[in-house]
Amino acid sequence: MKKLLSILTSLILVFTLLVGCSSTNEQNDNASTQEPQKITSIILATTTSTRDSGLLDYLLPEFKKDTGIEAKVVAVGTGKALQMGVDGEADALLVHAKDKEEEFVKNGDGIERHDVMYNDFVLVGPKDDPAKLKENYSNDIIGALKAINENKAKFISRGDDSGTHKKELKLWKKAEVTPEGDFYVEAGKGMGDVLKMADEMQGYTLTDRATYLSMKDNLSLEITVEKNDDLFNQYGVILVNPDKNENINADSARKFMEWILGEKAQGMIAEYGKDKFGQALFVPNAE
Repeated sequence: MKKLLSILTSLILVFTLLVGCSSTNEQNDNASTQEPQKITSIILATTTSTRDSGLLDYLLPEFKKDTGIEAKVVAVGTGKALQMGVDGEADALLVHAKDKEEEFVKNGDGIERHDVMYNDFVLVGPKDDPAKLKENYSNDIIGALKAINENKAKFISRGDDSGTHKKELKLWKKAEVTPEGDFYVEAGKGMGDVLKMADEMQGYTLTDRATYLSMKDNLSLEITVEKNDDLFNQYGVILVNPDKNENINADSARKFMEWILGEKAQGMIAEYGKDKFGQALFVPNAE
C-alpha cells in the first residue's frame, strides 16, 4: 500500500512539473510573439530662432501629449533645414524663407507647404548707436544699412544660409551695397550665438524679434530699426516627400502639420510671450 502511494505521489509530482513547464513555455512563446511597443517620432528640421525663442519647448510637449508623437528637433539655419529635406533626413520642416520653401515643393522635395505664423526682423545695436540709426533711420532698414556701410560700423552677419541670413542679403542687395571689409563679420552661427557676439563686439545685427526679446535681459543691445515692410518674417511648415526613402514618417509628419495648423496650437502661438514680454513673439496665420 505504501509503495502504491509513493508511486502515485511521484506521478502527481511529475504531472505538476510538466504542466508548469508547459504553461511557462506557452507564456514565453506568447511574449516572444508580441512586438515591442513602438515609440512614434518624427525628425523636425527647423530654425534656431524657433528653438532660441523657447517656442518649441512651449509647443512640442503639448503635441506629444495630444498625439503620442515625439518631435525630435534639429535646429539649424533654414538653408540647412531645406537641404536636410532634399536629402531625406527629416520628416517635416518649420522654416522661414518662403520663396525657397515654395521652390522646395515645386522641385518635388516637399509635398505640401502652409503658412504657420509670422513675426518680424529688427536691427539691433549698441546703446550708443554709433551710426545714429535710431535717430535717422528708425523705420528705414535700407537707409540704415547704407549708413552702416558708410560709417563702417561693426556688423555681425549670421553667414550661415539661414532664413535670417537670406533676408539680410536681400536687404543689402536692395540697398545696392556689397558689404565687405573688417567691419562686416560673418559668424556662421545661430541667432542666439550671433546676438551674443554682437553684444560682445558692440556691433549691429539683424535678428528676428522673438529671439531678441527672449534674450534681451542678458544683452546690452537695443532695437535701432523696426516696423518696416521689408522686415516681415513668415514661417511655414512643409511635409518632406515620403518618396525620398522608406524612413520618412509621412503619417506622423502629417499629424504634426495638422496639429500646428489647428486651433489649439494656433491659440498657443498667439499667447506665447505675452506674460513675460507684454506681446506675443509670433502671430499665428495658418490658412
